Amino acid sequence: MDITIPILILAIPLAMFLFLGIAGVKLSHRTAGVLGCLGMGTVMLLSYFTAYEYFFSGEFIAEGGQRLQYMVFNQTWLAFTPQLVIKLGFLLDPISAMMLVVITTISFMVHLYSMGYMRDHHGVYEHGFQRFYAFLSLFSFSMLGLVVATNIFQMYIFWELVGASSYLLIGFYYTKPSAVSASKKAFIVTRFADLGFLVGILILSYYTGTFDFMSLTSAEVAANTYHVDIAAAESIRGIFAGSTAPMFMGASVLTWALVLIFMGGMGKSAMMPLHIWLPDAMEGPTPVSALIHAATMVVAGVYLVARLFPLYLMEETALVIITVVGAITAFYAAVVACTQVDIKRVLAFSTISQIAFMMVALGVARPDIHHGLGYMASMFHLFTHAMFKALLFLGAGALIHAIGSNDYTAMHGLRKYMPVTHWTFLIGCLAIAGIIPFSGFFSKDEILSACGGYDWLAYAWMSMVAGLTAFYMFRLYFLIFWWKEHKVHEGHHAPHDQPWTMSLPLVILAAVSCVAGFIPFGNLVSWNGEPYDFMAHFDWGVATVSLIIAVAGIGLAWVMYRKENSLPDKFQAAVPALWRWSHHRFYWDELYMFITHKIIFNGICRPLAWFDRNIIDGTMDSFATVTNKASEAIKPLQSGQIQMYVWYYLLGALALGAVTIICLL
Repeated sequence: MDITIPILILAIPLAMFLFLGIAGVKLSHRTAGVLGCLGMGTVMLLSYFTAYEYFFSGEFIAEGGQRLQYMVFNQTWLAFTPQLVIKLGFLLDPISAMMLVVITTISFMVHLYSMGYMRDHHGVYEHGFQRFYAFLSLFSFSMLGLVVATNIFQMYIFWELVGASSYLLIGFYYTKPSAVSASKKAFIVTRFADLGFLVGILILSYYTGTFDFMSLTSAEVAANTYHVDIAAAESIRGIFAGSTAPMFMGASVLTWALVLIFMGGMGKSAMMPLHIWLPDAMEGPTPVSALIHAATMVVAGVYLVARLFPLYLMEETALVIITVVGAITAFYAAVVACTQVDIKRVLAFSTISQIAFMMVALGVARPDIHHGLGYMASMFHLFTHAMFKALLFLGAGALIHAIGSNDYTAMHGLRKYMPVTHWTFLIGCLAIAGIIPFSGFFSKDEILSACGGYDWLAYAWMSMVAGLTAFYMFRLYFLIFWWKEHKVHEGHHAPHDQPWTMSLPLVILAAVSCVAGFIPFGNLVSWNGEPYDFMAHFDWGVATVSLIIAVAGIGLAWVMYRKENSLPDKFQAAVPALWRWSHHRFYWDELYMFITHKIIFNGICRPLAWFDRNIIDGTMDSFATVTNKASEAIKPLQSGQIQMYVWYYLLGALALGAVTIICLL
């Protein structure tokens, strides 16, 4: 493969960030936006070409039909030892090629959509519009560098750059205290998680002697690729196999390394208990929510686990932890989404729940269960979810832009006023609910099939979450577009669909959500590179049950929210404690505030600060006081009077003579 195109995929968004960030203020708002869109559109086309070449040219398929990993380039950056070397490169394999398509598609749609969203009804662009496009380009560059990383340390570098980019985008409205607080919250929470990620990387690299993904994950695949240390790849399993494997506190060091690495994924993908930053990240512009929470930043944790999946297969304990964390998070977020009134926060908790679906799919994936179906299902759901969740967020942005509020109680009955937004939003709801033939039906069904092959309890639990998903999404849909007639207040314009720059991305993403489920995804992406025709093994029994559950959830939402009635109030009155706890997110934020302010700040930091000021500083101040007083006491010895110096000399000489005589006697 020609090295030029992969380099351009990374270089163009970086160049756009530097150009718009430095020279953007000299450009008009429209020029900056057009340049940003052209740059990302070019990257999208180059990524499509690269993915097409990888999947369909036949150049990267082994004789047995296995798709190969291929390092387009891999240059040494830092060399600690002859074995421990950090390189920067571009790795192509099924999941990185798929992510190139996902990231650039959503990013381009967000760039185009923002041309309309980031200006008011009078055509006036928001302050900092050029800076906004510079930050979008930086974020896109960071995510692209993350997914094509050839080694785990390169991934960590871009992982942190993604965190910095999200901080800038979430806090774009830096004059709003809530936006500043949300950006700091996201940055700090994910930094704690990334500390675990870094420690896990160091443990793994210490025992394996390599950062390289191809050496770490598969000796068999690496043997068919270029520029790989085959001996290192073949030794990985030997290091951690058998009774001689290094142990710490009853668990192997590989278990510790993988769990700590997963901790980094928990932070980025907002898994409990590190989920608290994601709902508050809605303070950023809505296109940012679509970019960060649909297809890019939040799926980085899923991508990380998928990238190291062959290593995770060696440690059952780590996979069980992933499954349990994902299952709890999926249910928690679905319950909370049922009681939120802010349209973007409903979608935020929906994102948390759907990302947890992907984590569960990876956790239950085993080679002996439908040929590792869970891995393929997770990546398939990542792909389909990116499209319909971006559609839902951008649809929410169109609603907010028209109404001027995030609160669904200010909307109601908008189907007549905003038909394009209504129909595209409905398609997104049908897709995420898992209604055939929309894309979410196929990807979610494969996850449930993988859960069913692993354990019936996992299947029942995730089926329940799927039912809640259908309920809360159609609760949101009916409350926005039905419920009761929309009242246009005097002096206000009637809401209407947005300009083409905002409507076109909605139509495109809706179309993709309608047909993406029919992609033969298993032939393109699987855990070991071998094609798997999941449609040939499609479990219609599981599909029928999941469809019935989804329809039941939609039916319940229809009864409760299609027309204005007292059922929601009666339900709230019947279980007031449950509703209150769910509405307040089960008080996780309050718990964190209690731990940080009452325990850490008041209980630990305040006493330490008192000890530092009064004991440490007091001791140093005492030394200074004694020194000052001593200097004041001996200051007369330096009076400058010759008579006094002669007198001191005479006294000294007499004293010395007396001492000498005493010693001689």
